[in-house]
Amino acid sequence: MTSSFRTLYQDFLALLFPEECQACAGELAMGEEVICSHCRIKLPYTNFHLCPTDNAVHQVFWGRVPVQLAVAYLKFQEKSRVQRLLHQLKYRGQEEVGEVLGRWLGKNMQEHGAFQRIEVVVPIPLHKQKLQQRGYNQVAAFAKEIAQALEVPVAEQALQKKRSTGTQTKKNRLSRWEAMRELYALLNPAAIKGKHVLLVDDVITTGATLEACANVLLSGGASTVSVAAIAYTL
Repeated sequence: MTSSFRTLYQDFLALLFPEECQACAGELAMGEEVICSHCRIKLPYTNFHLCPTDNAVHQVFWGRVPVQLAVAYLKFQEKSRVQRLLHQLKYRGQEEVGEVLGRWLGKNMQEHGAFQRIEVVVPIPLHKQKLQQRGYNQVAAFAKEIAQALEVPVAEQALQKKRSTGTQTKKNRLSRWEAMRELYALLNPAAIKGKHVLLVDDVITTGATLEACANVLLSGGASTVSVAAIAYTL
């Protein structure tokens, strides 16, 4: 099948079975990918990449763990486009949501000089049981696109989650912090030793997960840790 014929065939299928926007469930127009143009304009961007050393996410970690740069791409609100995107990503198998958002944020980060010092990207790991159930780590595709934009490697196996903790959404800050202590371990010290690590998660709420993982990385030899997430809710 030639490339021109393949394109025509794909366009024909798109007319018969139009893909839907993962943010609003409306039909995607020709040339749109995963998120329609209207939703892309309406998404609540933080622009934290413009000031990665002093923003709402960076302030979460003050006095808790030394984080050099911090960025979250979107603001999270219930019953919003962002909540639907994250739901599609985590529970509906729509890994391409993470890919697209990672590509967009990665481009922003690539254009900011501060992020040029990142040397390796590490996604927050899932417990092996959760990974087997879901079939993928919802953070991985997002992390890979950021790493590609920054032209650095991804160390998916650098960290290990030692046990499953269940949902953390109903716990307060102290309960989350206590649950996260001793939960993560460093599996591949060589991947992060002496390096500036970008630690990547999907949503930042209390920051307890990122704090726990950052401490493991720093104790294991990382020179510096920065953090990035799809969204934050504070």
